[in-house]
Amino acid sequence: MEEEIGNIISADSSNWGPSLRVFIEKASSKFKFPELIQGSKREDLWNALLQIVKTSQDSCIIRDCFITIRILSREKHNLVELVNDEWIELMKKHSIGNEDFEFNENTTPVCLEVLKSLSNLMYNCKPLAEKVVKVGIFKGLKKRMIDYKNEKYPEEIKFYDVKLTFLITAISPDIKKEFKDLPVLLMDMLQDVLKEAAKNQESILLTDTQIDLVSEILKLLFNLTVTSDDSDIEINYLTLVEILRSYMFVASSDTDRNWKLRNNVINLLTNIPPETYSALIIPIQTDRKVPNKYKFENDNMMAIFEMLVFLKIKFNESTSTSSQYEILSPLLTVLVKSATHHRSIRKYLRRHILPPLRDVHSRPEEGDTLRNHLCRLLTSSSSQLNELSSQLLFILCKNNVTRLVKYAGYGNAAGLLAQRGLLAGGRDIGEGNYSTDSENSETEEYADHKHGINPVSGCFEPPHESTMKNMSEEQKEYEAMKLVKLMDDLLKSGSIKPCRIGKDGKPEPIEHVLQLQEGLKSHQNYLNGANSDSD
Repeated sequence: MEEEIGNIISADSSNWGPSLRVFIEKASSKFKFPELIQGSKREDLWNALLQIVKTSQDSCIIRDCFITIRILSREKHNLVELVNDEWIELMKKHSIGNEDFEFNENTTPVCLEVLKSLSNLMYNCKPLAEKVVKVGIFKGLKKRMIDYKNEKYPEEIKFYDVKLTFLITAISPDIKKEFKDLPVLLMDMLQDVLKEAAKNQESILLTDTQIDLVSEILKLLFNLTVTSDDSDIEINYLTLVEILRSYMFVASSDTDRNWKLRNNVINLLTNIPPETYSALIIPIQTDRKVPNKYKFENDNMMAIFEMLVFLKIKFNESTSTSSQYEILSPLLTVLVKSATHHRSIRKYLRRHILPPLRDVHSRPEEGDTLRNHLCRLLTSSSSQLNELSSQLLFILCKNNVTRLVKYAGYGNAAGLLAQRGLLAGGRDIGEGNYSTDSENSETEEYADHKHGINPVSGCFEPPHESTMKNMSEEQKEYEAMKLVKLMDDLLKSGSIKPCRIGKDGKPEPIEHVLQLQEGLKSHQNYLNGANSDSD
């Protein structure tokens, strides 16, 4: 690349275009430029590009200059010094312009490359965001967004306007306080996309360009709402939830883009007050046919159903434990909030996640139903996922300990029960928040095998012959004392720290292994009681 770089530095006006095009062609896939380390070559190249942009009247050459800048900005070396105030002013001129600035076949390609370059520069050099804000580029972007309703702008320009604003708000969170009305503009943009897509067709089908734009808008709204209170921004959350509900139903020809869109919808919902989740539910109109899977108590639960479908897809994806939290936590958070604050949503989720038990021969964590997946998360190495899944299951069980043990098994539920001081049974303080109406889940299959269900494993276990059947009393006593000695040795060595259930229902450490016998009978009675169906 030394020759191509040297050609740009030494080129006269007649060779600017060819020199830039050759460099772009050869460097388009490069991310490192070791040739620029030598001497002052990096500074010389940037200065040469600066002179070309300042001097040239050819829009194609200016565009290629900014493409070159976008490629060079992949390297983070000295970007703060290289992108001086003169560069920032030139970028403002070619991206925001003045009152007479118009998008045409000459200005649009240049503006597009400037916005891409600015995105790269700010992503790789955060201090540049302050310069961009200070010079007024952010104000110019906002002014242009206001004009979207009145003038026709290229879709790609809209996309990079929003993307650049997203980066600015991510890097400089305080900036959003200066633009309280920005969420209103973004919500208008979301509604405009829906109206445009719904013209002359029954279902809403978005193009790839529209999906990409909407995803960036949702990401920007996430930034604006993630740490905001009502005094920071102007936003009607109920209206926003209604818009997000509509985007749960849209379709596109690109499945990956469609799932990406729904993921952004879910992420944004985590920032929204759960009281407004009522807008996710649509009253059923008598003149419209609604599939039975969406119907519940005269409400259309299509948005909630789509969330469950999305959750099932996420569960079925083969992902590492380290990435599970990022993938699953937003959706589980929304479901927990929904079930906590809205009775009808809780009952609908219970119908689909914890239906009446029929498969009593498999452990709760075995299988591919939503209940099986959630029960597996109860013993996940991720404490956050463990907590979210246990919260959701406990809420769907109306904070009833016995019901949770029935659906998840005492072994899987032990973590939540220990945290809430319910290992020895009893009533959770939140159980009184739910109605006492019957939600009977005892099926014929469950009733027939209830006597043989092991509350610890949560499934039916056929009677098996005792291993001590043919032992004498002396042999039994010998094996018992041998076990006690082994456990006592482990306790003294610090290898294990046995606990028993204290009076507060939480585990407490013991000093001697024989203390485990205390309270064993009452705890066994509790486990036996978990077999009864209290629904």
